[in-house]
Amino acid sequence: MKSLGLKIDLHVHTCYSSDAVTTLKEVITYCRRRGLDGVAITDHDTLAGVHRLQSNDLIVIPGIEISTLHGHLLALNVTTPIPPKLSINETIRKIHEAGGIAVAPHPTLFYKSAPSRQTSSYDAMEVINSAAVPFQLFTYLNKKLATYLNLPQTAGSDSHYAPEIGAAYTVVAADPDVNEVVGAIEKGATIPMGKSIPWRVRLEGEALSLKRRI
Repeated sequence: MKSLGLKIDLHVHTCYSSDAVTTLKEVITYCRRRGLDGVAITDHDTLAGVHRLQSNDLIVIPGIEISTLHGHLLALNVTTPIPPKLSINETIRKIHEAGGIAVAPHPTLFYKSAPSRQTSSYDAMEVINSAAVPFQLFTYLNKKLATYLNLPQTAGSDSHYAPEIGAAYTVVAADPDVNEVVGAIEKGATIPMGKSIPWRVRLEGEALSLKRRI
């Protein structure tokens, strides 16, 4: 086990999400560049990207950002699709049946489809999201909510553009194995770390995303 823990960005989108432009090759390149030990690929309602991502030196956690009827929800360590447009509780049940954990992303960000607070079944809560604006305010509110609910705390960049990867990450006290990492998150053996994505990088990413959609 690493004495200082593993650095893992737990919220990364690739070009398999309609609003992201990061290639799978860029995921690996930027994870290495940022000194990350691993990454969770959490494309919107699809596992297509993570099933194609191969790396010998990175921990790759398969995940999905699921569109539920009550906001978005991160499913970590799932290898089978979870249907969108279900209730939050039904979605969490299916994540658990698939062997994964349910993480509430950007829980207080009203403009990013924050997941419902009408459930106590989350396994963890994302308290640092690098895409949040204003960053300090929402980080404070997220941490306050997670503490109130007594939930393990995570961090992720919510990157949709490769240079955003690693702006936030979770330090996990675990051996370098997907199941060990996810189990440690569930137990709360985590330290959320990170900062806001710089505006120049945000604008570059938005321009490329707009170009792709056009």
